[in-house]
Amino acid sequence: MAAMGEPARPRTLFLAGLAAVYIAAFGSLYVQIPGLYGREGILPARRVLRLSGKGLWEQLRDLPTLLWLGPRLGLDTEQGMELLCVLGVLAAFGALLCDSLRDCLVFALLRVLYLSLYQVGQVFLYFQWDSLLLEAGFLAVLVAPLRLLRWGSPAWRPHDAVTFWGVRWLLFRLMFASGVVKLTSRCPTWWGLTALTYHYESQCIPTPGAWLAHQLPVWLQKLSVVATYVIEVAVPPLFFAPLRRLRLFAFYCQVLLQVLIILTGNYNFFNALTIVLAFSLLDEEHVGRWLGQPRKRHGSAWPPSLGSVLATLLELSTYGLLLYWTVHYFGLEVNWDKKLLDSKVAFTYHEFTTWLRTVTLPLVGVAFLSLSWEILVAMYRCACVRGCFWKLWATLQWAIMATATVSLFAVSLVPFTYIDHESNGKLWPGIHQMFGAVERFQVVNSYGLFRRMTGVGGRPEVILEGSYDGHSWTEIEFMYKPGNVSAAPAVVAPHQPRLDWQLWFAALGPHQSSPWFSALVLRLLQGQPDVIRLVQTDESRYPFHGRPPAFLRAQLYKYWFTAPSEGSSPGPAPWWRRQRVQEFFPRVSLGDPTLESLLSQHGLKDKPPLRRRGDAVLPRLLGSLRRLCQPFSGPAVLWSLYLVAATAGLLRALARGSRGGPPPARHKGPRERGERNGVRGSDGARGERNGVRGSEGARGERNGVRGSEGTRGERNGTRGSDGARGSEGTRGSDGARGSEGTRGSDGARGTDGARPEGRHGNKRKK
Repeated sequence: MAAMGEPARPRTLFLAGLAAVYIAAFGSLYVQIPGLYGREGILPARRVLRLSGKGLWEQLRDLPTLLWLGPRLGLDTEQGMELLCVLGVLAAFGALLCDSLRDCLVFALLRVLYLSLYQVGQVFLYFQWDSLLLEAGFLAVLVAPLRLLRWGSPAWRPHDAVTFWGVRWLLFRLMFASGVVKLTSRCPTWWGLTALTYHYESQCIPTPGAWLAHQLPVWLQKLSVVATYVIEVAVPPLFFAPLRRLRLFAFYCQVLLQVLIILTGNYNFFNALTIVLAFSLLDEEHVGRWLGQPRKRHGSAWPPSLGSVLATLLELSTYGLLLYWTVHYFGLEVNWDKKLLDSKVAFTYHEFTTWLRTVTLPLVGVAFLSLSWEILVAMYRCACVRGCFWKLWATLQWAIMATATVSLFAVSLVPFTYIDHESNGKLWPGIHQMFGAVERFQVVNSYGLFRRMTGVGGRPEVILEGSYDGHSWTEIEFMYKPGNVSAAPAVVAPHQPRLDWQLWFAALGPHQSSPWFSALVLRLLQGQPDVIRLVQTDESRYPFHGRPPAFLRAQLYKYWFTAPSEGSSPGPAPWWRRQRVQEFFPRVSLGDPTLESLLSQHGLKDKPPLRRRGDAVLPRLLGSLRRLCQPFSGPAVLWSLYLVAATAGLLRALARGSRGGPPPARHKGPRERGERNGVRGSDGARGERNGVRGSEGARGERNGVRGSEGTRGERNGTRGSDGARGSEGTRGSDGARGSEGTRGSDGARGTDGARPEGRHGNKRKK
């Protein structure tokens, strides 16, 4: 079984990608806080943080959120949430741009900030991707290096492959569970392979690409469902395959699925976060090829070794089995007369549940073997560290991180085995107790997206209408969700308009199932500007911007995508057609007994507290920032942040290019020499890698290949790249100068026997 190796670059991609996702999460929530959680918003956050006379530590124990500290800073709950979002955006922005800020302390701060918001977010933050972000954020704390408190920390540590394995396990749980629940739900559309014929038009916020995908022939839609099952159920076990090419195959399958979802649906940062998790399937060599820095290898040897032949046979056998099982269990058959590929589910519900019960715990065993292998390899690397003190230090870190990863793996078995209750019941009771102790901190969660397909008889949609006289009604059109049949579907990702999402859920049942809807009606009748901005950022497009309506009601419609032939009439072609179904919410006005009764019933009728005086500096700064961002929509704010980040990265790259490469490194004494995998390099030689000591006065060994004394060393059996000699004072690889007879790797200068850390996991040591 092949170990993960040294995924320094994949780890860097994961941390940078997670920072970009955090920007979307914090920035998207920030623009919606006043309307959702403000003192006169739909669900004021102050209702969650009611003072009870308890001390601070008791409050934090009952509800772990930093918002308890708001009054000590002169902030109300709304301003406290805004401050947490601003801090989150700044910290994530720094981690995205600066290698040194991709630190475990920074990611710990990001997770604490988002958890604090999650605790008071109520129904608008109870989405699976919010839980997924919190769990991925916790793993990032274990994966990220500790640089801020320990200057000159190595880019790679022996135990890092162990903690990075936890990201792979999270991705497996997410994808496998999402595929399995589609079949365990007994949804007829998933079993009939017709789910995608409804999905594109019935999802929350479709894109224009969804309209195009909806026009595809039915046989291709059914084949797409088969591909979804293969990618989500059959491919995830390959995450733990011993062959790197199988893991790469699994990676590109997951990326393909997520890209297709991005093109056809607005799922905020969820798909990007899933791709970021998939970086755990990559290795150093493959990412190096992306960056144009591949490792040079020997030419193909002939005849090939026995191990190479067996690996190729295993890989081909895996692809063959995947193809055979797909054809067999989904009845794939070419219909030559109609020139299409027929498909159908060729197994029963009982057969599937029996199979699931059979494989659930064995899959857990396979994952545990994979984790054990990474732990053993990391332990061996610790044993290769030179020097008693450094060996003990590396072993201590290995023991702590291995224990944390194994504990996290054990606790995650509880939510993972929800897919099969019999397997869940076989778990050790102590694991259930551990899960219960950490459940409220969102350390591990259960997943299962698109369990049942909605909108089979048409997409249900709630349409709000307002009137001044109770006779003439005007529809209230939202920015993102479907309403006007001639309006094109919006593209809003990575922003998530949380009110629009909840209106989609509200349409699936009676309004009593969504208590917050009564509060929305109340705020619109009052003409609250913060809530109106959730409907239309440009208030001039809100039909009652001059004066609030006297009456409001809501109607339930069914929506369907139009066919291409329906756009032949003069005028703009409609994207939708619709039909009224029934009244969703009765006609009400301010003071109406029906509305007052609903508000009292759900505990939403309370008098907002007096606004705090804004004399303090911090509230005034937050107010100024809010006024600055107020005219802009969520997508505009997020893409502006990403544009600034891209511009800063480009300017930094140009500045480096104009300087002609990295500046020469300062000579360091024996105590300052860097480490790679915790192994110190010998004097005057390049440091050891993978526990192999470099020869004195020559370029050091790499991967067990020794450079002869005073000659050019080899790397993986190849000569020094770019024709550069590794001798003292000469150029190292990629045009960088080797210092003190060392070879600078990846375009950076080697320093006294240590391979420097570069931009992508190889950061130059200061």
